Amino acid sequence: MIPFFDISSENAKYLDFFSSELKKFIAEGDYILGNHVEKFESEFAEFCGTSYCLGTSNGLDSLRLIFEAYKKIGLLQIGDEILVPANTFIASILAVVQSGLVPVFVEPKINSFNMSYEDAKDKCSFKTKACLIVHMYGQLADTDLFKKLSEENDLILIEDSAQAHGASKNKKKAGSFGDASAFSFYPTKNIGALGDAGAITSNNAELINCIESLRNYGSQSKYNYSYLGFNMRLDSLQALFLSKKLKDYPTNILSRQRIASFYCSNVRNEKIKLPEYPNNMSHVFHLFVVKVENRNHFIDYLEKNGVGSHIHYPIPPHKQKSFLKYNHLNLPLTENNHNKVVSIPLYPSLNDLQLKKIVDVLNCY
Repeated sequence: MIPFFDISSENAKYLDFFSSELKKFIAEGDYILGNHVEKFESEFAEFCGTSYCLGTSNGLDSLRLIFEAYKKIGLLQIGDEILVPANTFIASILAVVQSGLVPVFVEPKINSFNMSYEDAKDKCSFKTKACLIVHMYGQLADTDLFKKLSEENDLILIEDSAQAHGASKNKKKAGSFGDASAFSFYPTKNIGALGDAGAITSNNAELINCIESLRNYGSQSKYNYSYLGFNMRLDSLQALFLSKKLKDYPTNILSRQRIASFYCSNVRNEKIKLPEYPNNMSHVFHLFVVKVENRNHFIDYLEKNGVGSHIHYPIPPHKQKSFLKYNHLNLPLTENNHNKVVSIPLYPSLNDLQLKKIVDVLNCY
C-alpha cells in the first residue's frame, strides 16, 4: 500500500539532527519562547518577505489572535461581518465565530477551489469590515483582486496561509499580500513540526505588539497584564525543528511541483477531474485534489489497488452541526466540491515507481 502520507519517511532525514539537538535543547533549559523562537520568527519573516513574524501554538490560534488583536486596537468589533470562503477547512470559520464576528460565506470560483472575487464583491456590504482569503490546498487566491476589493471598501485583508507556505506571485509570497496572515505547521503541512505549531506574519507593528501580548496571557512585561489574553505560544522545541526544515523547504516545493506536473501530464481519465496546474510558483501543492462523481466507489478502488487517499473535506463548514444557524444556506458550488473531492498521495519522499503505480491505477479506473 502506498500511504496517502508517510510522515516517517518525510522526517527520516532529520532523525540524526533532531536527536543531537534534543540533547542540547534539554541541557539549555530554554523551553518557552526564548532564543529558538526568536530565531525562527526572524527566519520565517525573511522567508515570507514581511517585517514581523510571531510564533504561535497552531493555525487556528494564529487566526484567532489576529481577529482578537484587531478588536483590541479598535479596527474590528463584535458583530462585524467578515467575508470568508465557504470552501475551506472549518478552522477558518471557527476563528471568526469564536472572536464574536459574523462569517459571510463566499462561493469558490467555478473551476477552482479558491474563493470567488465576483461573489465576494456581491456579498460585501456596509457591515463588512474584513476579508479572509484562504490559499486552498497550496494555491494562491486571487490576491490582486482581493487587494483591490479591500482597498475599495476599506476592508482589512487577512490571509489564511496554513496550506501555502512559499507560494508566490511576482516575487511576493503567501503571508505578505494582506494586512496579516496565519500559518500552520501541523505535522502534515509542507513545513511540518513534530506537533502543533503556527505563526503570524504582518508589516503592522501595532498589530504585532498586541498579538505578542495576547499570545502570552496578555502580558507586556512579566506579571503585568494589559489584556485578557491566551496561552498561544510556539514551543521552543518546535521552533528549533522548524528552523532546520525551513532551510530545506525550497527544494521541497520543487519536489511537490514535479510530482504534480507528473500527475497532470500522465493521468488521462475522463472520470477524474484534475486540479488547475498554473506551472508557476503560485501553487506549492500541499495537496493534490481531484474530483470524481462516485467518490466512495473511487476510494474503494484505490484502496483495493494499493493507493491511499483522503478527503479534504467531506462536509463544508456551513453544513456542520456546530454551525446549525448556517445549515440552511444553499452554496451549490461549495457543496459540489465537498461531495466530489479526493486527495491522492503527493509528498517529496514518493519514489518514481510509486508515482508510476499511482498513475497506472488512476488511468485504469
